[in-house]
Amino acid sequence: MEPDQSEYITNDLLQILKCRQPNLLQSFSTNAQFIESIQPRGEVGQFLEGTTILALIYADGVVIAGDRQATGGFQVGERRVQKVYEVDTHSAIAIAGVAGPCIDMAKLFQTQVEFYEKIEGSHLSLEGKASYLSNMLKSNLPLALQGLIVIPIFAGYDLKENIGRIFKYDITGGRYEQVDYYAEGSGGKDARSALKKLYRPEMKSSEALHAVLHALWDAADEDVGTAGPDFLRNIYPIVRIIDQSGITEVSPETIKSFYTDLFQRISENKSSLTESE
Repeated sequence: MEPDQSEYITNDLLQILKCRQPNLLQSFSTNAQFIESIQPRGEVGQFLEGTTILALIYADGVVIAGDRQATGGFQVGERRVQKVYEVDTHSAIAIAGVAGPCIDMAKLFQTQVEFYEKIEGSHLSLEGKASYLSNMLKSNLPLALQGLIVIPIFAGYDLKENIGRIFKYDITGGRYEQVDYYAEGSGGKDARSALKKLYRPEMKSSEALHAVLHALWDAADEDVGTAGPDFLRNIYPIVRIIDQSGITEVSPETIKSFYTDLFQRISENKSSLTESE
């Protein structure tokens, strides 16, 4: 049954839930004191934390990706965490930070966009989606100050401008648009360093995909919190390509093939160096 717009005083799902079902939004409450009953301030080791995420703009759109690992302190907490979520047909969100609130926010963001479009009967612009995500992060600020940090990357194809766009955020809800690429999380610095060397304006989708996968490998190679490809368990990064036609999921087989070739080249280079010595 389609919702009746006359039942609501706003098209903001978060505000409606706060008024009618506040119990469903405990993790987005403005009162974060309940966290103290879980664990003292500053001790966030028992919560699972997920990294690394990144996005890159290429000639015809944008690529967004993330590794699969979540850590709890110095242990691997989960090996198959989903960090990239499709918001609608032309946008996606990647999440880094404490896994629980991150996943909740990503799913609520998906629902909010769908709810808005059903109520209004029109599509929300990419800029509008980016602004709403900023407001959600502001609502989460009290929890972020308790250690439950959510840092997303939002990316999509702007049908009005006919370009791929990337938005990064801080914990206060600050929104900043990136014109080329960005990476976040504990391995974000290493991924950005790799993208800095590999990125070129007007890259083709295949080149952009290879740059993103290479950057994720560099992050995993340097950062203990980031997982590389796991051939034994058949676990690979989640990658989405977004262009004018919509979102395309990059298959695990394609990603596995790339890393197999990459590791072969690395092995051959090491062998060549050894022989030359």
